[in-house]
Amino acid sequence: MTGDLQGLRAVITGAAAGIGRACVDEFVARGAEVIAIDIVDAHLPAGARMVIADVSDDAAVTAAAADVLRDGGVDILVNNVGITFDGGIEAGEIADWERVFSVNVFGHVRVTRAFLPALRESDQAAIVNLASVLGVYGFRNRVLYTATKGAILSMSRAMASDLITEGIRVNSVIPGVVDTPFVADVVRRAPDPEAKRAQYDGLQATGRMVDPREIAFVIANTASPRSGSIVGASVRVDGGFGSLVG
Repeated sequence: MTGDLQGLRAVITGAAAGIGRACVDEFVARGAEVIAIDIVDAHLPAGARMVIADVSDDAAVTAAAADVLRDGGVDILVNNVGITFDGGIEAGEIADWERVFSVNVFGHVRVTRAFLPALRESDQAAIVNLASVLGVYGFRNRVLYTATKGAILSMSRAMASDLITEGIRVNSVIPGVVDTPFVADVVRRAPDPEAKRAQYDGLQATGRMVDPREIAFVIANTASPRSGSIVGASVRVDGGFGSLVG
């Protein structure tokens, strides 16, 4: 499908590593001009540039959008940024809950609001929000993170209902456990790294964690003008997590 995003301009948040970085490569390979937003810098391929911004900061998001829009419009927005938090309902302080919601949920809101006027000007506008299987199933010791991903799923459906009347498609993608640098670090720090990796691999019916490039491929497909009838969908890329019983 190389070239199906030719001439389109895409903004991708959380783009320095993991799923976001894989999206940068996929979108550039398919012809898009990419603006990568993250709180840290990263080396990007030709056709992409980095804008440093913290999505939990109103002023930073406003400044980043102004920077991006000086050079042109936006056709695609991928809200990928997110942070995690372990524990049950009593874990952490309320400030921790506010911080995680500020990045994972309100970060999507801030960035979408900042670029929505530009998306309205595009005749190929699409938004893809990143959820998680943790927003679908009940996981032990992941209450806060699960709550944010559930919010993204329901918010995406409501956004899709509102914005399709303006020609803007909104969908969400639901990854399983993805083999990102963050997960690799969790595995390395485990008392038994080999057992920890086997645990994560075993959560997918495929017997392995999801490759970030697989997620990026589906995100790009969902955002592509060739998928013009995919609206309000929650697309799973989870290796059969939860839907297949052995």
